[in-house]
Amino acid sequence: MIRVGILTASDKSSRGEREDLAGPALRELVREIDGQVVEYAVLPDEQELLAAKMREWSDELSLDLILTTGGTGFSPRDVMPEATLSVADRLAPGFAEVMRAESLKITSRAMLSRAAAALRKKTLIINMPGSPKAVRECFAAVAPAIPHGIEVLKGEVNECAADKK
Repeated sequence: MIRVGILTASDKSSRGEREDLAGPALRELVREIDGQVVEYAVLPDEQELLAAKMREWSDELSLDLILTTGGTGFSPRDVMPEATLSVADRLAPGFAEVMRAESLKITSRAMLSRAAAALRKKTLIINMPGSPKAVRECFAAVAPAIPHGIEVLKGEVNECAADKK
């Protein structure tokens, strides 16, 4: 079982002015990778608040995976990548690269995504888009690699090479 936290960055949703739809979509999607959501939060687009929540979930709760949604665009209030990078021990750029590459097959606006992915201690953090449709598309692109990545991060697997004959 992969222990998951979902963190939504949205000023309007944090004030109750708009329902968070992407976070609940992720809650359903993580079942595909044997994930269980144990933490969920909706916070305003404030870099330090977002970073503090990621630090708490990684350092104190030892979550395996933090999926964020929202705050990855060009708006001056979009600060999720900066919050993620501020708590990162190491980068995991392949996740964001694959999401952008797959999303570019659907819309040229995918190149506007500033999503990041990183490792903090034994937690994988992946920034996802803010819309339920884009979350489903991006999650489908990266889901196959998440379980193995977490096994390696936790020291449960030593070999990453696929066994090909």
